[in-house]
Amino acid sequence: MLAVRDLHTWYGESHVLHGMNFDVGRGELVTLLGRNGAGRTTALRAIVGLTDRQTGSIAINGTEVISMAPHRIARLGIGYCPEERGIFSSLSAEENLLLPPRVGPGGMSVEEIYEMFPNLYERRRSQGSRLSGGEQQMLALARILRTGAQLLLLDEITEGLAPTLVKVLGRSVGRLKDKGYTIVMVEQNFRFAAKLADRHYLVERGIIVETVQREELDQRMDMLHEYLGV
Repeated sequence: MLAVRDLHTWYGESHVLHGMNFDVGRGELVTLLGRNGAGRTTALRAIVGLTDRQTGSIAINGTEVISMAPHRIARLGIGYCPEERGIFSSLSAEENLLLPPRVGPGGMSVEEIYEMFPNLYERRRSQGSRLSGGEQQMLALARILRTGAQLLLLDEITEGLAPTLVKVLGRSVGRLKDKGYTIVMVEQNFRFAAKLADRHYLVERGIIVETVQREELDQRMDMLHEYLGV
């Protein structure tokens, strides 16, 4: 579903990605792991066309998007959940949920979303500014599920959350994978990611330096300790 080849990206004069290559099959969940500044978030932003300049190839379902405008990339069925969440503080939780346009068929209904995130139903009339960090993160994820996006790009969705909320998000992401969504997840919490992912890509200095399959985790933990300090 996603093929990235020789991807180079820049912010202004800063060259961030240096020839990144990775693949994601339909229905897979993969992670981009690495230390802060390695280029993981930039990779997600590049996929949706939000870097200043990029070269190489990014193909989504066979469609080349490297020079495509971000709004056209989204229409290919891409949902991006950024680390900063992007909640509109003056709108209610439900208004935030209903705001994004449809980008494809098969989006989850509001009722399905509230069944997955009961907290959002309880807080549906609360302003975005009054939601807790965990509720804002649930809303940021829920918002892209309604659009019909089938490729989800999730950036640090557990950042700063209490362990109980991390478990809630873990169950939700697992359910999305079971429903057939394709997911690319940037995640600092390796223990959270390890339970969910089919494959891990380790990013360092803007390139993929190692690929670890789920079944290889036990044998390659020493290497992961070296790269991640987990």
